[in-house]
Amino acid sequence: MNPDYREAIYGAVMAIPYGKTCAYQDVARLAGLTGRARLVGRALKELPEGHQLPWYRVTRADRSLAFDPGSSDFERQRKLLLDEGIVLLRNRVPKVHYSWENDVDLALWGPPPD
Repeated sequence: MNPDYREAIYGAVMAIPYGKTCAYQDVARLAGLTGRARLVGRALKELPEGHQLPWYRVTRADRSLAFDPGSSDFERQRKLLLDEGIVLLRNRVPKVHYSWENDVDLALWGPPPD
């Protein structure tokens, strides 16, 4: 994977506000990689130990976690989301915590010009 893609992906993930989540496909689009949701997953899977990226804020398009319920990775992501006040309902992030495009665009690029 081209390192420039990683930086774009990581920048988009860092822009997801505390207490919110965003889908892989939305992170890809915001990183300029429309249609490359799997590339986002791969970049997050390859994160080095000790990183500070809030990877756990990225979910599937249906707001479910990417891991099988009951797995250690699922429980880790669930706990990290819970620490931010996000409680899963039927193993999905409630819509109130789902970060729509405008929230992430604002965090990434700031307010639109006048």
